[in-house]
Amino acid sequence: MPHVASPAKLAALLEDIGYLADDGVATAAFLSLRMGKPLFCEGEPGTGKTSLAVALSESLGLPLVRLQCHEGIDAAQALYEWDFPRQLLHLRALEAAEGGRLNVNDAEQSLYTERFLLARPLLTALRSSPCVLLVDEIDRADDEFEAFLLQLLDENTVTIPEFGEVRAEQPPLVVLTSNRTREVHDALKRRCLYHWLEHPDLSREIAILRARVPGIGQRLAEQIAETLQRLRTMELLKPPGVAEALDWANALRALGRDELDAASAASTLGAVLKFSEDLDRVRARLDAVLG
Repeated sequence: MPHVASPAKLAALLEDIGYLADDGVATAAFLSLRMGKPLFCEGEPGTGKTSLAVALSESLGLPLVRLQCHEGIDAAQALYEWDFPRQLLHLRALEAAEGGRLNVNDAEQSLYTERFLLARPLLTALRSSPCVLLVDEIDRADDEFEAFLLQLLDENTVTIPEFGEVRAEQPPLVVLTSNRTREVHDALKRRCLYHWLEHPDLSREIAILRARVPGIGQRLAEQIAETLQRLRTMELLKPPGVAEALDWANALRALGRDELDAASAASTLGAVLKFSEDLDRVRARLDAVLG
């Protein structure tokens, strides 16, 4: 793994590629890198959890391997599969070459080789480490998949019955994210460093907008950030995150707006709010929301 001297140095590396990490995020990521422990990030959607893994990959010059979790995901989807169609074609080719007489043991051994092994994200990370492994939205997976991850995180190795053991020469930098749609088991959390990501404060959100949106002026960045801060205090089905702030800024810039007024806000709220109920609630109080 690349050597980084301190949390401040890591924060500077992240800032160079446009990710503005506060002291807490920089320290948690630095300790994960230095101690070789996975980093478990929880927080509301849009607080920069996934972006942190992407930024770590880019700033440290490491490949990013991403596993997007979902309901029903299993080890085969996350780890490996055998290329059955190619294996079948291979058997037919062997049979044709041998005039229909196959040596069963030899044929079976020839099927379970590197040639037919399809590496999914977890196996890819073990074989290509050092890298950043992002296990995104682990709260969407079920208990069985969590249990499967425990051994991988503990030993950085997996055993494929037909193929053998695959061990990472160097453990990947693992970042797990959760939007807390359900509680993740303590057994998984105990193996990780933990950090809760908050929405950025006003000054940091302005800085993020200035860093990530080309050509945005100070006035527009301040108006967007102030409005987003107010929206997050409302009882919305989905409060907007940093990603929505950037989308809103880019939408306004695409329309040539340098200031946020009621008309431009009303026409571009779809970049910020994703539920019709939220849109109706905000439009009814738009003047107050805009300050």
